[in-house]
This record gives sequence, structure tokens and C-alpha cells, in this order.
Amino acid sequence: MNGKKVFLTLLLATLGIVGTEACTSVLVSGRFTKDGRPLLLKNRDTGNLLNHVLIVQGERYQYLAIVADGDTLPYAAWAGHNEAGFAIINTAAYNLNGKPQQDSRNGDEAALRSQQEGQRSRRPRRLNDGAIMRRALEICATLEDFEHFLDTLTNAEGDSNFGVVDAKGGAAYYEVGNRTDNDKSQLRYVKFDANDPRVAPYGYIVRTNHGYSGNREQDKGVERYLAISEYMQPRGFTQDYDARTFITQIPRTLRHGLTHLDVHDFAPEDETEAVFFPFRDFIPRYQTSCTVLVQGVREGEDPRLTVSWTIVGNPLTTVAVPLLLTPHGSLPELLGRHDGKGSLLNHWGLELKKQLFPVTRGNGIDYINVAALLNKAGTGILQRILPVEKGVLDRGDEVLAKLRTAGRLDVKEVDTYYKWVDEELRRQYHELFGF
Repeated sequence: MNGKKVFLTLLLATLGIVGTEACTSVLVSGRFTKDGRPLLLKNRDTGNLLNHVLIVQGERYQYLAIVADGDTLPYAAWAGHNEAGFAIINTAAYNLNGKPQQDSRNGDEAALRSQQEGQRSRRPRRLNDGAIMRRALEICATLEDFEHFLDTLTNAEGDSNFGVVDAKGGAAYYEVGNRTDNDKSQLRYVKFDANDPRVAPYGYIVRTNHGYSGNREQDKGVERYLAISEYMQPRGFTQDYDARTFITQIPRTLRHGLTHLDVHDFAPEDETEAVFFPFRDFIPRYQTSCTVLVQGVREGEDPRLTVSWTIVGNPLTTVAVPLLLTPHGSLPELLGRHDGKGSLLNHWGLELKKQLFPVTRGNGIDYINVAALLNKAGTGILQRILPVEKGVLDRGDEVLAKLRTAGRLDVKEVDTYYKWVDEELRRQYHELFGF
């Protein structure tokens, strides 16, 4: 390792923001993707690492979403899609309300606290960003529906970028803040349309933890913004946008957006001796709890063919599974709630993550054991789960191809695939890691 890399590595430990709500996202218009279907990705960072997938029959629409451990109603959804083909994600935008946020109103703890306070009091709960998304999944089918919802919402706190796609080709971000400091019940928003070449000349928009319409001196998530922009830019020139490529690569991008250090360059010979590397403000982080990539439908296609490609745990230790809504709400058991605390696959991933971050005292979670993650011998955790994921996605692609050719949802086909996923992941994680 040369002296310059040593210096930059030490410098990296001092960079970045210390927030728990620090998500990374990208939206791509279906007019620019290979197959004409829009893409909406969120890599979610949060202090609550336990979560699971849930299917809910809402007031108007059935929906599939990532929800937090302990949120049994659910009160908040953190990414998802519904039977009408409407999908939504968010990233906290700390610069939209004119002053830095001292705490996160977007976190699971805030959502659950609001839920509990509402149960104890007759006062109406003020909706946070997760509750806004849950409600939108229940009642919205189009971008226009979502805009009307925002226009008429009078009991909410806003400080987020909401990414939204629908089954009619709509694809946009909404930077949503409160109208004034004195009137926090009224929301204001600015729309950024991915179908507008003046806004998105290459068909994609990136958002981390600041909005373009906010106070730019208070931008957060800049390092990750640079990293995902660096990933997207060459693909924009060639329109090389693909759901499977995105879900497997973006949440595992190990090149830092500011220093340009790549963890792969520090891979040791094998895993016998720990090799620690400062791990702050990469796209995947210690507090990354899940990744969701919603792949919408082409105009005129059955909205129930919308797919949420879902990594229900940390993407460095957990594999992606494509999920569709079925009328009876079936899911792979490993992604649903397990023993009242997150999904079982989520738990397996968290156990493996302990090997990546074995130092828990001091600032130990800012240092990753590269030898356990990846090494030249190919025995790292990430290197072992990727072939497992490939098998899951290969078979998932076959199922999706059949459904799209038929032009409709085949519940039996989906259920058979989900059963196979459970059996395959149980077998593979047991053989590889002893679970």
C-alpha cells in the first residue's frame, strides 16, 4: 500500500455524517430502461436494523412494503408498491426546512413513538414520512393521486425526497417540506419529473439526504451522492439500466464517492487475519438495514406484475429476492416476520454482519474487517452469498418471463417460486454458514 493510500485511508475515518437516517436512492424513467419498465431503488439506513416484508389490504389497495420490527399495525412503510402499480420510497432531506435537523423525524423510533402517543391520546397523530408512504400505498394509483394527497394533507411533518412511479409511465421525485416554521401542518413540495429531459436528460435522478430546492449549505449525504452519481453517469450515456444489475451492484458499491478508495483494492490473501478498513459514508453502511428496487410495468401491462426486488437485510450479508403481490398475500416465509422480531433472513444477515464489524467498543462500527467481507481466496461472506443470490435471481427471472409473456399474474407459479426460495435459502445458508 503506497503512502498516498495510507494517508487517504486515515483521512476517510474523519469524513461523513453521523446520522442514522441516511438513505441512498435513484429513479429511472421507463422511457430509458432496456425493457421500458421504470426503476426505483432505495438503500435504507436506519438505527433499527430489524425489519420484514408485509402485505396489507389497505383502505383502497393491497400493498407490499418493508416495515420495521415492532410496527404491527403497520403505522409506517419504508418502501413498497401496491396492486395498482404505484410505488414509493423516500430519503430524509435534512435541508428542506431551512435549518439542520437535530434528530430524525423519519426514523422507526419516531414512527413507533407517534403511533404509541396516538393510541394513548385522542389527539390526531402527525404523520411522519413513513406514515405518509403507508397512506399513499393505501389510496394512490398515480402520480396525480399522490400530488392530490400531498395537497390535501394537513397533519404531517415533511422533510423527505419521495420517489414515486406508477403504471402509466409516471416517474418523479417530490421534495416535500413544511410550508413555514409557524405552520408545520401544511406541506409544500417541488416535483422533479424523470420524463422531462430538462430535469433528467439521461432519464435518471439521484437523491440522498438533501433536496435541490432546500438550503444547499446544509446538504447531507454528499459522499454517497457522488458515489451513486459516478455509478449512474456512464450508464446514462448508453442507457444501460437493468433491474437485476441495479439490485446486485448499487447496494454493494464499495468505491467511496469522495476519496475514490475502493475496498476491493485492500482485499487480503485470505480471511485468516483481520484487516480493518475505515468504512464511513459508502453506499452500504453499518446501519444499512435493507434495499428495495421496485421495477414497475410498461404502460398497458398488468399492474400486478410490478416487482419489488428486495434485500431484507444488510446487502453485504443478505441476498435479493423478487417479490410480487398475490391476492392472498403470500410471501417467502424467510422474508416475513419471524418470532415477532424481523425476518429470519434478516436475522441471519445480522449474525454474519458481526464478523464484518467485530469491534463494538468506541467507534468500532466505523471499521470493517475486509478479510471477512472479501479476499483473494474467495472465502469472504459477500463472495459466498453472491452465487446463492444468482441462483435465486436466475429462477426468479424465469418466473417473471413466463408471467410477462402470459400478460397476467399466475398465483400458483408465484407460490411455487416462493416455496422454492425458502427451501433453497435454508439449505444454502445452512451449508455455508451453519444456520
